[in-house]
Amino acid sequence: MTNNDVVIIGSGVAALQLAVLLNKNLNVRIITKSSLRTANSYLAQGGIAAAVGKHDDPSKHYADTLEAGRFHNDREVAKQIVEEAPELIRKMSRNGDVFDKNQKGEWLLGMEGAHSEKRIVHSGGDATGMNLMESLILQLNDHVQIEEHSFAYELIINAEKNRCIGVKSKKPNGTTHLHYATHIIIATGGCGQLYKFTSNASTVSGDGIAMAYLAGAEIADMEFIQFHPTLLYLQGETKGLISEAVRGEGAILVSEDGTQIMEGIHPYKDLAPRHVVSQTIYEYLKKGNQVFLDITEIKNFGKRFPSITSLCEENGVDIAKGLLPVAPGCHFLMGGIKTDLIGRTSIDGLFAIGEAACTGFHGANRLASNSLLEGLYQGRKLAEWINSNKVEPIASKPFPISHSVGKNKVNLPDIQEIKDLMMERVGIIRNEGTLKNQLNWLEQFKVMEIIEWDSFSVSELTKLFMLIIAQQITESALLRTESRGGHFRSDYPFEDNSYWLRKTIIQKYKREMEKKSEYIETALVT
Repeated sequence: MTNNDVVIIGSGVAALQLAVLLNKNLNVRIITKSSLRTANSYLAQGGIAAAVGKHDDPSKHYADTLEAGRFHNDREVAKQIVEEAPELIRKMSRNGDVFDKNQKGEWLLGMEGAHSEKRIVHSGGDATGMNLMESLILQLNDHVQIEEHSFAYELIINAEKNRCIGVKSKKPNGTTHLHYATHIIIATGGCGQLYKFTSNASTVSGDGIAMAYLAGAEIADMEFIQFHPTLLYLQGETKGLISEAVRGEGAILVSEDGTQIMEGIHPYKDLAPRHVVSQTIYEYLKKGNQVFLDITEIKNFGKRFPSITSLCEENGVDIAKGLLPVAPGCHFLMGGIKTDLIGRTSIDGLFAIGEAACTGFHGANRLASNSLLEGLYQGRKLAEWINSNKVEPIASKPFPISHSVGKNKVNLPDIQEIKDLMMERVGIIRNEGTLKNQLNWLEQFKVMEIIEWDSFSVSELTKLFMLIIAQQITESALLRTESRGGHFRSDYPFEDNSYWLRKTIIQKYKREMEKKSEYIETALVT
C-alpha cells in the first residue's frame, strides 16, 4: 500500500506534462501498464496545432475546430484552448527547443486536413510525439515515482462522500497493490485496440474509461470514433500510421487505375476532414479496389518524413515507387470521461486528462493535431489547479482484497474476435442491424453482473474492460440516429440539427453497495 498526494494512471503527454509542472513538495506516482515510453503520444507524428503563423489567428483555428467537429463541440472550451495554444507553444520552447525551425529561427509550420492555414508545429519532421515525450521525461524530478508494468483496474471510492481516494493495481505476477492519494488522475488514452485496424499503441484499450464508468463517473460521446484515413496497409493488415502531414505536403489519394478519389468529394479534396476521407477510402476497399497515397510530388520525402520512411522500409514498401498502400483505422476517441477544462469528473478527487477525457473540445470529429494540444493544455491547467488548491486528504483504511468474482467463471472471447466484430459492426459505417447484432453478442457475457474484480488476471481484466467499452460505444451509436462527424449511420446518413439530437449522450453506471445490484442509466442531457 502506498500513500501519495497525486497518482497519475498513464504515461502519455498529458500525464507527463502534469507530473513535470506539479510542485516538488508533492509526492507524485505515475502508474503505467507497460513501459513509460509505450503510449500513443510517443507514436504521434504530425505535431501540435497552434495559430502562431503571421497570417493566422486563433479565431481561424477555432472555426476549423468547430467545422471538423461538426459543431458538436463545447464552444467555450474550444475557444479557450485555441486562444491559449500559441502561448503554450512558446512556454514549451522556453523549456527546451524541440520544435523544427527554418534558417531564420522561425517555426516550420505544416498543413493538415481541415485546417485553413499552415499551423502545425512539429519536431524531427514526423517524430513530434517522441521528441516531445523525451523532453518531458528529462524534466521529471525526484518527487515523481514511476511504476511500470502495473495494471490499474479498480478505483477506490469513499461512498459516503462520493470521493475517489485511491486505485488498485495488479502486477504481471498477480500481486495486488493499493495506491491512496488526494488526487487520482486517469490519463490512459482512448480505446483504439478495440478495432482490428488501428494506429494506437498495443496498450490502449480503454482501461481508464472502464474504471471510471464502473466507479459511477459520467461517460460521454462514446459513439464518436475517429478513423484515420491513412494507415499503411499490406496483405489485409495495417502496419502503422502515415501522418496527415504527408497529404499536407502534397500527397494525393489514388485508386489502382490512378483516379484521384477525393476529387469532387469535398472542397478540401485530400485534406478534407478525416471522417470524409476515411469513408471514401472505405467505400473503395469494400468494392475490392486498393487505395494508394501518391507521394511522387513530395521532394526529399525521406528527410521530411524519416519515421514513415523507416516504417515503409521495415515492411518492404519501396518509397521510390511513389505509391503507399493505405486503409483507414481507429485513431482517436472524441468521447470519454466527462470532465471540465481542468479535468474534474463527476466524482470528487477523480480527474481525467488527455484522450481519456471528454471536454467537448473535439466535438464529433477531432481536428488534426488538436490532440497533443489538448493533452498539454489539460496537463498544465490541472497542475496549476492542484498546486494552488489545498485539499485535505481523506484518512484511508486498507481496502479488503476479495478472492471471488461474485459470480460463476466468466467465459470470455478472444481479443481478436472483439476487434474483428467491432470493426465489422461498429466501425466506419454502421446501421441499426449491425449495432443490434453487436449489442446482443456483447450482452451474452454479462460483464456488468461482476461485483468483485480482484481475482481476475491482467489478461482477463483487459478483455473485460474491452467488452465494457465496446458496449458503451455500441449503445451510444444506437441512440444517435443521425450521422455526425466520426459517427456514420448508413440508415441515417444525414445530420439532424433538431434540438434533441444535438444533445450529448451520457452513460453512467451505478452500484448500490448494500444490495450489490447494478444498472445502466443512459441519459440525454444538454
